[in-house]
Amino acid sequence: MKTDFLRALPAIALALCTLPALAQDATPQVNGEIRKVDTETGRLTIRHQQIPNLDMPPMTMVFKAAPALLQQAHAGQKIRFTAERVDGALTVTSLAVQADAP
Repeated sequence: MKTDFLRALPAIALALCTLPALAQDATPQVNGEIRKVDTETGRLTIRHQQIPNLDMPPMTMVFKAAPALLQQAHAGQKIRFTAERVDGALTVTSLAVQADAP
């Protein structure tokens, strides 16, 4: 049994070494508020917190978004979202509407 553990130890160590890299690849979720939804151009205007993966400070910005995301979006909603640069365009890649605080 001890021998089996010693044989597996290098594989375990290698797996543990890759965990930080996996964590760094995760796109951070950011809080924001939808200011405008433009379904004709496929864009959302969002007032947002800092977006670390885009090195962007808090501001109001226009992002591209998929039609499915635009359908659930309404001006004034508080959201958590992820954004990335896709083909050179700032793009919302996920969006979750936040429940109103009681």
